[in-house]
Amino acid sequence: MKKIHLVLMVLLYTLFSVPVFASGWTKNPFGGIGFKTGLAEFKGKVTDADNQEPLVGATVYISDLKAVTSTNAKGEFTLKNIPTKGRFLLEVRFVGYKTFSQMVDLSTLNKLNITLQPSAIESAEVVITGSPFSSNNKTNSLSVVSIGKDKLAQAGGTNLVDAISKVPGISQVSTGGAISKPTIRGLGYNRVLTMVDGAREEAQQWGDEHGIEVDQFSAARVEILKGPASLLYGSDALGGVINIIDDLVPPPGTFNGDFTTSYATNNGLSASSLMLQGNDNGFVYRGRASYKNAYGFAYKDAVVPNSGFNEFNLNGMVGLNKSWGYSHLTFSRFHTNIGLVEHGPNEQGQYVNDEGEVISKAEAQERRIGLPFQNINHYRAALNSNFILGNGQLKTTFAFQRNMRKEFEESTTEPGLNLNLNSYTYDVKYYFPNAGKWEPAIGVQGMYQNNVNKGDEFLIPDYNSNNIGAFVYLKRNFEKGAINIGARYDYKKVNGKGLDVAGEPLFTAFDNQFSNVSGSVGFAYEVAKNLVLKGNAGSGFRAPNIAELAANGRHEGTFRYEIGNSKLKQETSLQFDLGLEYTANSVTFGLNAYANRIYNYIYAGNFNNETTGVSDGNGMTETLPVYRFVQTNADLIGGEASLDFHLIKSLHFENSFAYVKGTNRADDQPLPFIPAASINNELRFEPTVKGLSGTYMKVGLTNVLKQSRFDSFETETEGYTLLDAGIGTTINTKKGKLNVWVTGQNLLDKKYFNSLSRYKMEGIYNTGRNVIFGISVPFL
Repeated sequence: MKKIHLVLMVLLYTLFSVPVFASGWTKNPFGGIGFKTGLAEFKGKVTDADNQEPLVGATVYISDLKAVTSTNAKGEFTLKNIPTKGRFLLEVRFVGYKTFSQMVDLSTLNKLNITLQPSAIESAEVVITGSPFSSNNKTNSLSVVSIGKDKLAQAGGTNLVDAISKVPGISQVSTGGAISKPTIRGLGYNRVLTMVDGAREEAQQWGDEHGIEVDQFSAARVEILKGPASLLYGSDALGGVINIIDDLVPPPGTFNGDFTTSYATNNGLSASSLMLQGNDNGFVYRGRASYKNAYGFAYKDAVVPNSGFNEFNLNGMVGLNKSWGYSHLTFSRFHTNIGLVEHGPNEQGQYVNDEGEVISKAEAQERRIGLPFQNINHYRAALNSNFILGNGQLKTTFAFQRNMRKEFEESTTEPGLNLNLNSYTYDVKYYFPNAGKWEPAIGVQGMYQNNVNKGDEFLIPDYNSNNIGAFVYLKRNFEKGAINIGARYDYKKVNGKGLDVAGEPLFTAFDNQFSNVSGSVGFAYEVAKNLVLKGNAGSGFRAPNIAELAANGRHEGTFRYEIGNSKLKQETSLQFDLGLEYTANSVTFGLNAYANRIYNYIYAGNFNNETTGVSDGNGMTETLPVYRFVQTNADLIGGEASLDFHLIKSLHFENSFAYVKGTNRADDQPLPFIPAASINNELRFEPTVKGLSGTYMKVGLTNVLKQSRFDSFETETEGYTLLDAGIGTTINTKKGKLNVWVTGQNLLDKKYFNSLSRYKMEGIYNTGRNVIFGISVPFL
C-alpha cells in the first residue's frame, strides 16, 4: 500500500505540473481547453475615503497567489508575476482603516482605485481555512477566527497553543509550561486537526503529553475553524482545524529579515528567532532559525523541578511565483527536550527527590533536564503549488513527515520508549472556472503511515495505516451572502502487528477498516447593513487512533496505565451551528450557538478503581490506575459571545464568553476533560504618538468559572480570576517596523488549577506571575 500511495503522489504531481512549466499552449488535463499564461501586473492606488489623501504603506495581497506588495509615497501599488486570467480575492489592509476585499477578474481588470474607510475596528483576516476558496466573513458560513502575528506575540504564550488559548471556544490541555494540546468546543486530541505548511501534522498526537511540533515564530497567522471540517480535511477534523500559516513571500526585488527575542520571568524562558527572506523576480526563498530555553515554571514560592525544556528549530522555503501560479517547497526540523514531572509536592508543599531530600528553588531553576524527559525530532517537507489552468485553479500539497519520539526514564543515553513514525500525505483540489456566482471544487486526499518501535518499552504496536478520501463542494454567491453544500467519502485501514514479550502476548495483531460518507450545508446572509446571519449543518467522521485501538502500557508523564480496544467503531457526528455577527465603526458583537451529537464517542476511563503494578526498573513496583478505552453516544452543546466597544477611536473594551456542556448519553453524566466556562475582558488604549505607530496599553481579566460537572475519575475545579496587562509600540525605520512589547500574566500571582491541567491530579498548580519582554528588529 505504501508503494501505491507513493506512485499515486508522483503521478498526480507529474500530471498536473508538467503542462504548467511547458511554454506556449498547453492541454488542460480537465478538459481540452487550451491556455497560455503570460506575465501580468495588477496596478492600483489606495486613498483615504474622507480626504482622498494617498495611504502610504498599505498592504495589498492576493492570498491564493501568495502575491503581496505595499503602496508607495503616492499610494500606488503594483502586483507582479500574476496570471492574466482567473478570479481572485484581493485584500487591502491598513492600520486604522476598515479592511477592503473584492473579487477581481484578471482577464478583464488590471487596475483598481481603492478607497479605505477610517475605522476603529479592523475587519477579520481573509478566511482560507473554512472554504476551498478564499472568502471574507460575509460569504463564509463556518465559524472561523483568525489571529495575526502581532496578537500572537503580544499574548506572551510559551508555545503556539498557549498563545491562542483565550480565543472563545479554544482551550488547552496543558502539561506544565512546555506542552499544550488544543481543544475546540470541548473536543481535542485526534478530533482537532493541525495544518502546517498546507499539510496535516502527524506527530503521535494521540498522547496526553504530546504537543504540536511547530516553530511558534514561523506562524504569521493562525486560523481556527470551529466545528466539523471532515468535508474538507477528512478524519481527525471532527472537532475543528488549527491552520498555521506562514508569511506571504515579499514583493519582487525585496530582500529583508528580522530578529525577534523575548524573555519571561517565571521560568526564565529565553526565545529568539532569526529570519531572512527574498524575492528575485519570482524566485522566492525564506530561512529561519529559532531557539528556546527554560527552567522549571513557578507558582507562588514554589518552582516545579524538571519542568523545563529547550527547543531548536530550523525551517526554510524555496519556490517560484510566476504567471502560471506558484510552487513552494518548505522544509523544517523541530527538535525539543522536555522534562517530565513524576510527582507533585509533599504535604508541606515541598518537592523532594528520590532520596527524600528537598529540592531547593535554586536547584529547580538550573537549566538542565533530568530524568525522565522527552526527546523529539520532527522532520517535515511539503511541496505546495497552485497551478492556474485557464480560469481554473489546481492546488496540490505533497508532504513527508518523520516523527521520532524518545522517552528517557532510567538512562540519559538509552531511551525506554522510542517511536518512529513516517507519514506520506497528498492533497489535490481542482477549482473549476467560475463567473463569481458558482464556485465548484473537487478534491482527493490520502495518507500512508508506518510506525516502528525501536525501544525496549512498548505502549503501542508497530502498525501501518492508509486512508483516502474524496469530496465535492459547491458554493453559490449572492449579492448579500452565499450558500454552500458538499459531500465526502473516506476509507481508512489500520493494520496492527502482534508482539510477544518474555513469552507473554503484549499486542494482538488486528486489521481494521473504516469508511464513511459525510456532508455539510451552510449559508451566510447579510440580513441588514453590517449584520450577518450564518448557519451550518455538518457531519463529521473520525477513525480510532492507534492508542485507542491497541495501547497496552505505561506512558511516562501521564500517571496512568492505558489499555486499548481493537473492537472500537468509528466516531461520527452531526453538528448544527448558528451565528450572528455585527460589525460597525464603533461596536461589534458576535453570537454563536451549537449542538453536536457524537455517535460512538471514544474516551478513556478508570472503571471500578482498577489498578496495576508497574516496575520502576529499580526493583520497586509502582501502582498505577488503569484507563480503558470505551465508547458511548455523547452530546456537546454550547456557545460563544463577544462584544467589543470602541466609543472613541483610541479606546477599546473587548469582552467574550464561552461555554460548553458535554454529556454521556448512556448515563446522563458529564464527559471527561470538558473546559470550564470562561469570561474574558480587556480594556485597550491605543493613543496616537508622534513618530510611533501601533502603540497600545492594555489590562485584562480572565475569569474561569467553577467546573462542577466532571466525570467520576475527575475532581471539581474551583473558579479563578487572573489579571493581565501589556504595553507596546512600533517604531517605523527605513528597514521596516521595530516592535517592542511587555506582557504581564497572572500579575496577582494567583494559585489556581485549570480543569484541563494534567498536573492537577498531582497537586501542581498552574503558572504563577509571569512578565514577558519582547522586541522584533528588522534589518537589511
